[in-house]
Amino acid sequence: MSLIVAGRFTTFPAAEAVAEKLFARGFVEEDVNLFFVNPRGQHAHPTPHHAHFDAAHFNTEHRKRHIAMGAAAGAVVGIVLFGALLLASLPSTVIAAAVGAWIGARIGAGWQRRAEHEERVHRETRQSGVLLAVHVSAENQATAAEVLREAGANDVERASGQWHGGHWADFDPTQAPTPYGQAGAQQA
Repeated sequence: MSLIVAGRFTTFPAAEAVAEKLFARGFVEEDVNLFFVNPRGQHAHPTPHHAHFDAAHFNTEHRKRHIAMGAAAGAVVGIVLFGALLLASLPSTVIAAAVGAWIGARIGAGWQRRAEHEERVHRETRQSGVLLAVHVSAENQATAAEVLREAGANDVERASGQWHGGHWADFDPTQAPTPYGQAGAQQA
C-alpha cells in the first residue's frame, strides 16, 4: 500500500497551479495525479464496492416485500378497474387481476431499486471536485499537506492505496475521506 495525501479544488487550473508548486518542492510528475470526482450517486462503481452501503438492509426479504406489495396493489387496481367498473366476467376479472399484479410487481421492484440508490447516495460523504492526489513517503507527507493547505485545498486527506503508473489506482469515490490531521493522530 502506498501513502497518499490529497486535496480537493473547484477547478482544474487551480489544481494544476498547485501541482506546479509541488514540483517546485521536489515532487515528481509520476507522484502527482489530478482527476475529477463526480457528485454523490453519479459514480460508475458497482454496488459491492460501496463500503458504506449496508447490503443487509436491502436483502432479498426487503426486495420480496416491495414486489409483493406492488403485486397486491396492482391486483386490486386490476379487479376494481376491469371487474367492478366494466362488470366483466369472472375470467376477464382474473386476467385483469393477474395483469395488474404483474404491473404492480414491476413497480414494486422499481421502488426497491430507487430505495437502494437513495441509500447509497445518502451515505456518501465525499464532495465532488478536482482531486489532486500526491504519492508521498512518511518523510514528505507533511510537505505535501502544507502545500495543499497553503494553496486553499478543501478536504486535505490522507489515505493508503494502490499507486500505479502515476495514478491512484484503487480510488473509491464512495469512501469517506480521512482528514489529514485525523489520520496522523490515529497513526501515532
